[in-house]
Amino acid sequence: MNLNRLAYFAAVVDAGSFTRAAERLGITKAVVSQQVARLERDVGTTLLIRTTRRVHPTEAGRTFHARCLNVLQQAEDAFDELAQAAAEPTGTLRIAAPNDHGTSAVVPVVAAFSARYPACRVELTLGDDTIDLASGGMDVAIRVGWLADSSLQARRIGIFRQFMVCGAEFAWRFKAGEPQDLAGLPFVANMALREPLLWQFSRGDEHEAVRMQATIAIDATPAVLAAVRAGAGLSVLPDFLVRDELAAGQLVHILPEWRLPSGGIYTVYPAARFRPPKVTRFVEMLVAAEQETV
Repeated sequence: MNLNRLAYFAAVVDAGSFTRAAERLGITKAVVSQQVARLERDVGTTLLIRTTRRVHPTEAGRTFHARCLNVLQQAEDAFDELAQAAAEPTGTLRIAAPNDHGTSAVVPVVAAFSARYPACRVELTLGDDTIDLASGGMDVAIRVGWLADSSLQARRIGIFRQFMVCGAEFAWRFKAGEPQDLAGLPFVANMALREPLLWQFSRGDEHEAVRMQATIAIDATPAVLAAVRAGAGLSVLPDFLVRDELAAGQLVHILPEWRLPSGGIYTVYPAARFRPPKVTRFVEMLVAAEQETV
């Protein structure tokens, strides 16, 4: 199919005449008329009703016109994306991310991005409250956990596990064989979570729900980690935040044979047909960094 013929046909319908369509396209009326006639021959049906004053689409022509607009828009977007992909990131890249994942995983990527693309300035906003991307002027947000339904466009770029952990010294004070053994132990509740006390454990086909009793409640995940390091008790923390401490033996993974629910790591965007280079290049680097940690 010749895309030019689709464009000529759409222009005639939009303009209401071959003459005005030719003027908009910058070509002769004869070329437009000839190409639309060939299009009608190709599809085997009459698309336009021609009168001395005006050109009207037939019923088939109206349906075909709507389809043509979609095809032409997609073609235009494809060329725009190619042009954007070839361009270097410029301007200001505005990112929103949660405190914990933002500090441990996003900040290093921001530093690498700034070094690679010095013409692009980065503004990173960290916080556990969900920011309205449109009103907040954000280009992209990183969200961790379980996404609520939204009109925003989202892409999952990774997953994380949750671990019940405690400080190495605290681990010597008790012995736990089953999840229910944890219920009466000192627990640091993360109030940034929707359900900070009820935890679902699974091991194969076994499932146990345990409601912890908070001895300390904190509303920021990095501060929960600091309290656990200081020996305040148990808590549930994401793997990306405790990976180094577990490897160094500073923290202990309690009941490692039991699993807690895993969550997703997402990039979330305001509605748009395509992304500017600053967004696509940053997300590419972020995805590569997430894959290195798997």
